[in-house]
Amino acid sequence: MLASKQFVGLSINYFWYFGILGLVVPFLSVFLDARGFTSLEIGEILAVITAAKIVAPSLWAQLADKSGKQLIIVRVGALLTLICFSLIIWAYSYWPLMFSLAMFSLFMTSILPQLEVMTLNSIRKSAKIYGRIRLWGSIGFIIVAMLSGELIERYSAEAFSYIGIVILVGLCISTLLSKQPRIANKVTLDNVSIKTKVFNTNFLLFFFAGLMLQMSFGPYYVFFALYLQNLAYSGFLIGLFIAIGVVAEIGIFVFAALFFKSFSLKTLICMSILLTSLRWFVVGHFADSDMALAFSQLMHALSFGLYHSASIAFIQRHFNTNQQSRGQAIYIGGVYGVGGAVGAYVAGILWQDGIGAVITFDFAAITALIGGILALFLRNKPIIERAIN
Repeated sequence: MLASKQFVGLSINYFWYFGILGLVVPFLSVFLDARGFTSLEIGEILAVITAAKIVAPSLWAQLADKSGKQLIIVRVGALLTLICFSLIIWAYSYWPLMFSLAMFSLFMTSILPQLEVMTLNSIRKSAKIYGRIRLWGSIGFIIVAMLSGELIERYSAEAFSYIGIVILVGLCISTLLSKQPRIANKVTLDNVSIKTKVFNTNFLLFFFAGLMLQMSFGPYYVFFALYLQNLAYSGFLIGLFIAIGVVAEIGIFVFAALFFKSFSLKTLICMSILLTSLRWFVVGHFADSDMALAFSQLMHALSFGLYHSASIAFIQRHFNTNQQSRGQAIYIGGVYGVGGAVGAYVAGILWQDGIGAVITFDFAAITALIGGILALFLRNKPIIERAIN
């Protein structure tokens, strides 16, 4: 049984970590647009800060796997993230702002893989407890997204900077109050090289399917809030629609164990990616309808929530305990880093200040469809109890 203090500490860390994402993911493009950047420049900036995820997680993960001290890395990462983000208050031109945000992303990406490993070590990889802890990240995302939309509309896009600083201060404080979990059995596993695991055919299929999925998220992460703003939705409604997606995501995390008992891992991954393709088609062609937009956001439960849980399960099953941080880092760096950067850059080219919105989301739909087809070739193995169940 996870001690209540440890449960609360981990939950608060997720709350603040995903809280900053609840600000940055929907509203960074709004902030950059208000500072006069073009859609191409916004796409370039988002691509560069996303590309920071390619290298950084692996560097931090090697240190974490060797030392076993994930919490120290989380604390240092949180402090440096706060410092770098604060620089955007004074950075108005293209290169200084890109540098500040790239460094922010570089240190931000050091946090989540270690936080995931700490959590899974603490809960003995129980899907039920993981879902309860992880949902506090979703709650943080919702609260920040809704409040930020209102505050930015009421005061100006510059409120973005100050909201972010408050959240990151909260993250720094929460990491200082956390404790490094004890691992009952020190690593005494086989010495199979991580390269063998990485270049395994099944892992490569999983990796490239995820890569295509994250590419498809490029237009959503970069331009979704601006897209709705151009369709005359208010700041509050933009935050509300984003919150709908995260509420649906919470439902998946709460009931994740039921999905894992009822479906194979391959089925969950395929279903998540293929339905994401439908989601982007709906966003691109029917976003002027409140009902269609709400429906597409409810699908976030599958395209993010269910896929995230399934991917964590896959990685936990595929890599040994002494390879977990590196496995997470390779996944985040490659899939989220490369996939996210390419998706953001292509979205910036296709968007054309809103004229190419439909084409951009069609690109997302086709990309996710390709990812779903790749996932169909995964080997269908039963879910091993120690993975996340």
